[in-house]
Amino acid sequence: MKRRQKPRYRRILLKLSGEALGGAEGQGIDPAAVHEMAEQIREVRDLGVQVVVVLGGGNIFRGVAGSQKGIERATADYMGMLATVINALALQDALEQLGVPTRVQSAITMHQIAEPFIRRRAVRHLEKGRVVIFGGGTGNPYFSTDTAAALRANEIGAEVILKATKVDGIYDRDPLVYPDARRFDQITYLEALQRQLKVMDSTAFTLCMDNKMPIIVFDLFKPHNLRRVVLGEKVGTLVTA
Repeated sequence: MKRRQKPRYRRILLKLSGEALGGAEGQGIDPAAVHEMAEQIREVRDLGVQVVVVLGGGNIFRGVAGSQKGIERATADYMGMLATVINALALQDALEQLGVPTRVQSAITMHQIAEPFIRRRAVRHLEKGRVVIFGGGTGNPYFSTDTAAALRANEIGAEVILKATKVDGIYDRDPLVYPDARRFDQITYLEALQRQLKVMDSTAFTLCMDNKMPIIVFDLFKPHNLRRVVLGEKVGTLVTA
């Protein structure tokens, strides 16, 4: 009988960009891409790991981009928050089709489709083995979904933030532009700030640094990579104190 592997983390927060749900084009919602994400989440949930997901909304509408085109900033940000709820519902549907019980909690109240964010209720869902997806960002304009991820991770007692990207970690410069870019296996918060590496926006990153919340930046688009990270394999880049 194959021995079951023991996960390194008991409770994780997975940060997904909206573009990841849009597939190769990064626009709209690609059912195949969403299904692949749901499969990876199911893999780690089946290991007994409690999973929280925070989604971006850039595949539908990005608040900053909207404000640059003339929409009032607060209004544009609220539009972006609503886009994250659409993404949350899409991921919830994919997970439940795989038999994974899932709850969506929104920072913007919309009782017909999602629960309001209540920290104790979210923790109870996790204890019962449900995946919890947080939509609506922080519920406030001028804050990114990276900041929402950092905030929620600390609120619900996650052990690590897993930031999914299209590259396999943090580099000293863009590896898609510079083939000789150097990848870091591990880096401290201060070094990342000094090198001006774009791990997260400054508000989110500072919140993680102040609360000693480790971040792992990894490539979600390689099969089973999320499972490998959760099992403690050296995947991606670890940001820590």
